Amino acid sequence: MAVLLSLCAGFAFAAVDVNKASATDLDSIKGIGPGTSAKIIEQRKSAPFKNWNDLIGRVSGIGEKRAAKLSHQGLTVNGEAYKPAGAPAPAKPKS
Repeated sequence: MAVLLSLCAGFAFAAVDVNKASATDLDSIKGIGPGTSAKIIEQRKSAPFKNWNDLIGRVSGIGEKRAAKLSHQGLTVNGEAYKPAGAPAPAKPKS
């Protein structure tokens, strides 16, 4: 039973890519409602989002703070989580 619950929990927090997600998928992210998902899909019709800065620039109502929150909830752009400007790069493993 515990294994089944673990598997379900893993699927519940699957990443949702802004360029591939349906309106329902986008709405499943806490902080995105029908209005925002409609804006995202409308903007996506002209071209896929290149990165988080492109999403922030093209979708009104999404700024850096909201992008960070949405990323924390599982939203990605081309599989990438939001990294604020000026954030330190991840440490490279020592070889």
